Amino acid sequence: MWAALLPVGRDAWTGGYHRFAWTPPELDCRAWFTDEARRRGLRIEHDPNGNLFAWWDAGSGPAVLTGSHLDSVPGGGAFDGPLGVVSALAAIDRLRAAGFTPRRPIGVAVFAEEEGARFGVACLGSRLLTGAIDPSRARGLRDGDGRTFGEVIAEHGLDPAAIGPDEGLLGRIGCFVELHVEQGRALREPVGVASAIIPHGRWRLDFTGEGNHAGTTLLADRRDPMLPFAHTVLAARRSAAGNDSVATVGKVTVVPGGVNAIPSSVTAWLDARGPTDDAVRRTVEEIAEAARRAAAEHGVTVDLAEESYTEIVGFDHALRDRLALVVGGQARSAEPAPVLPTGAGHDAGVLSARVPTAMLFVRNPTGVSHAPAEHAETGDCLAGVTALAAVLKDLTGG
Repeated sequence: MWAALLPVGRDAWTGGYHRFAWTPPELDCRAWFTDEARRRGLRIEHDPNGNLFAWWDAGSGPAVLTGSHLDSVPGGGAFDGPLGVVSALAAIDRLRAAGFTPRRPIGVAVFAEEEGARFGVACLGSRLLTGAIDPSRARGLRDGDGRTFGEVIAEHGLDPAAIGPDEGLLGRIGCFVELHVEQGRALREPVGVASAIIPHGRWRLDFTGEGNHAGTTLLADRRDPMLPFAHTVLAARRSAAGNDSVATVGKVTVVPGGVNAIPSSVTAWLDARGPTDDAVRRTVEEIAEAARRAAAEHGVTVDLAEESYTEIVGFDHALRDRLALVVGGQARSAEPAPVLPTGAGHDAGVLSARVPTAMLFVRNPTGVSHAPAEHAETGDCLAGVTALAAVLKDLTGG
């Protein structure tokens, strides 16, 4: 399975992946998932928000859901998302090969637009499913070409008017366990369990100045939005360091984007994360104040808009502790599996507001993520499959 999925959306020059929601590479990944599920006799279900589910309909009662996502950030790694989907299907194979029949249904989910690389809001599919984002706002989200989320999904057979919370589907889910590659290097064992997701959010800054000629406009006559933008990037680093947080400006759009033209506008996206909600909010407010001061100094206006925010997510304690014991037993250890927090957002964090959720992490030896060097050793990935199979067996009455 991994070998079949690996080439899809991969840049031949950089080795990074470009699997954006509802673009050909991501659609190919969806087709791959559908084919794999059908080969196993799993029932395919599409919800109104573009999320995919493959169901092993067995037993009765609330289902145990696993899975992850198949989309990527620009130039991302191979493991972020797909490892959880491939491992879920492999875990089902492992259980069936052992002759196991669950007493509760097992589902494998592929959530839509988890990275937010196309429409700007991370975990969009799970946010819509749980009601964490207003459907009217979601319909109006635009990609880099100016196309709305509603327009794009309509082209692929979804009804934009129908998106939003799916209470019937949520009511069938007893818990969700997401397996994911670790996005750091804190994990020393092959498999660990997540304790929490730290607070994180995204903000858009719009600097508006005056476009003009780069060679004929005197410095004193310029209203160059690039200057306050540059001040803001440096302020983000200072504020984050002062609040024990992290802040990143990883995306910027310059209009008109000419080498010999003073920009008329600069739009930048800020990602901020920290140990507490107060730390993140304080960091962002300090950055915003620095942006306002710099904009005023250079005759530029600036607007700040919050695009998404997730407060600290503490995973279900009983489920977390149960997984730690099960995974520790698979490792033949006298101790539970290691439990660690993460600074990365996940669909499991969004779903936690509505159903008990937990996460398994597979060790990442480089600690690199959202880049081509993202990696997990084959042995560790197989240990993840073993752990997930044991968890599914435990949770479904094996």
